[in-house]
Amino acid sequence: MSKREPFFIVFSVNRLLTLAVLVRRELCLLVVLFLLTYQALAQTRPRPEINLDEFIQRIFPLQQENINYEDLYESLFQLYQNPVDLNVATYEELSALYVLSVSQMRNLLAHRTQFGDLLSIYELQAVSGFDLSTIEQLLPFVEVRQKFNTKTLTNSFSKVTDHYLILRSSQTLEKSKGFIENKYLGSPQQLYARYRLSNSGNFQIGLVAEKDAGEKKYSDFYSFHIQLKNKGNLKNLVIGDYQVQFGQGLVLGSGFFLGKGSEAVTTIRRSNMGIRPYSSLLEGGYFRGLAATYRLKKTDLTTFYSYARRDANIDETDGEREEYFSSILTAGYHRTETEMARKNQLSEQNIGANATFHFNNGYVGATLLHTQFDALLMHQPRLYNKFEFKGKQNTIGSTNFTYTWQNFNFFGEAARSSSGGIGLAGGWVAALTKQIEWAMHLRYYDKNFHSFYGNALAEGSRNINERGVYWGLKYSPKKNLTLSGFYDRFSFPWLKYLVDAPSRGFDYLLRASCQINKKALLYAQYHAEYKGKNLPDNITPTDIVVNTIRNNILGNFDYTVNRTLKIQSRVQINTFQYEERAKSVGYAIMQDVEGSIKKLYLKGRIAWFATDNYDSRIYAFENTVLYAVSFPAYYGKGIRVYLTSRYALNQHLDLWLRYARTQLTNQDSIGSGNDMIDGNHKSDINLQVRYRF
Repeated sequence: MSKREPFFIVFSVNRLLTLAVLVRRELCLLVVLFLLTYQALAQTRPRPEINLDEFIQRIFPLQQENINYEDLYESLFQLYQNPVDLNVATYEELSALYVLSVSQMRNLLAHRTQFGDLLSIYELQAVSGFDLSTIEQLLPFVEVRQKFNTKTLTNSFSKVTDHYLILRSSQTLEKSKGFIENKYLGSPQQLYARYRLSNSGNFQIGLVAEKDAGEKKYSDFYSFHIQLKNKGNLKNLVIGDYQVQFGQGLVLGSGFFLGKGSEAVTTIRRSNMGIRPYSSLLEGGYFRGLAATYRLKKTDLTTFYSYARRDANIDETDGEREEYFSSILTAGYHRTETEMARKNQLSEQNIGANATFHFNNGYVGATLLHTQFDALLMHQPRLYNKFEFKGKQNTIGSTNFTYTWQNFNFFGEAARSSSGGIGLAGGWVAALTKQIEWAMHLRYYDKNFHSFYGNALAEGSRNINERGVYWGLKYSPKKNLTLSGFYDRFSFPWLKYLVDAPSRGFDYLLRASCQINKKALLYAQYHAEYKGKNLPDNITPTDIVVNTIRNNILGNFDYTVNRTLKIQSRVQINTFQYEERAKSVGYAIMQDVEGSIKKLYLKGRIAWFATDNYDSRIYAFENTVLYAVSFPAYYGKGIRVYLTSRYALNQHLDLWLRYARTQLTNQDSIGSGNDMIDGNHKSDINLQVRYRF
């Protein structure tokens, strides 16, 4: 350890202590108010914490760059913080957990109808189709809630189930170019504060403040929300920051959606999640204002309004002097003068509504969203942008449905934007037998279909200029053996970025998982993807689109030695090739060890990796401090190590310390641009404190 590192630890403690008073004044006042008001309230025992890292690795063992893991992690955390009450849960709420099959959900609802409310979660063992493995996966996201009067705020606030404050400081120990040349305006620490007060199913209050490394202001980004639920006919009310999801996500598709992954069947359909509080660090993709859902007999009526400032580079058109921007910037960095000049330059307003009518075996709904900017959105004059949105306002509407017949669940949504573009998404998931599950999904997105907040199943990053059909299958011949896979075929009728011609492709995945015994789990997975892309370093006058082939192979073995020690071994191989070019190969060998000694918890990894270039990079999910996310890309040749520790001082106070280091053997620098480090190593340290009231 260098001489600088002990100083950093002491310095970080000081940063943590000052962070709570330096975040934004109004946020601190709210925090203090809530702390004083509810410190003495009766509280129930905190729920056991979920290992979200393991859950994400089970669903996404092969990480990809087009998946927003920060949002995924936060959405999972929201599900964990607001567990579904099994005694009142609907089919939609159960399907949103992505754990149960169609037949399991039907059997649970039938069991509840026949025998009444469950007395314990473990009564699920008496439900047909439920085994201990399924129940264990379900446990973090469900509960059997004791009934009490939820109509008064006083009674709700007296049942606080979660009340905590988190302070975090993180830093890269080596100085990058941006700090050495004083291009970054602020300190190298990333600072983070999070406060939450909640009772699952009744209310939630949340505050988040954050400063990225290099930013000057100590509360460069902040987020807040107040949520009330189940107050008479008022089903849900959120003031502050929130997200909205209805139908299959063609119009409003924010929040938790897994899409294509190792869970080949249950994850392709979306559920009506409605309004959800937002407390992620992503500085885009959310609404800020007021949203409410009112239940009238069998109909849920939702309305919302949002006014938010967005980052954008505002320019003026030639001649007319009209302000325009080419894209909304969501990275959220405000470290340099240039980045600061783009901060909050754009005003965006959204107003929307949804009506959903429920019947015995499903629901039908309609959604409308109107978005307006105070400047003209005009993309760069490139041929692939010919059909992109241009203007200041866009309106998009849709209808959607879900219907369950026996062990089949059918779903779909049809949408139209103000440009006339059409978006369609639909299909089914089914339990053919107790051992076989099947899914199919069809999608059609016009090249002029414009949906700013859509996030339906797609190969591309947006629901535009794409057609596709997906098949998924899951077969469990024995309780401890599962075979699954999918095949997805897609086409892009118009040009795309780095694809200067209409193109098509397909990808497929095969996975085998075996629970050898209670202590040992073994799984292997193969994923292949074929699609078109411009040939790089092309010497002809026009770009040539060629086929590319990407292969991912993964082998993983988990072994629980005893209650305090667990090991995980993993091998991953990636290949990437442009047609008629040399193949790029990358591999990583990872060994994890996890253990605890009384109040001390430790988890570490050593990884050896080697890739020919960035094309064969390997993404690997890493354990880090609570509610943080780490999934770096391994490329080049070298070693990556990290150690995460947690110490519980008492029932109220927990401390985390994490150290990670990448050491390369084939190059003398790491990173690029202002983030370039002159050296072959990079070291990161995180210090976090949580106080539970």
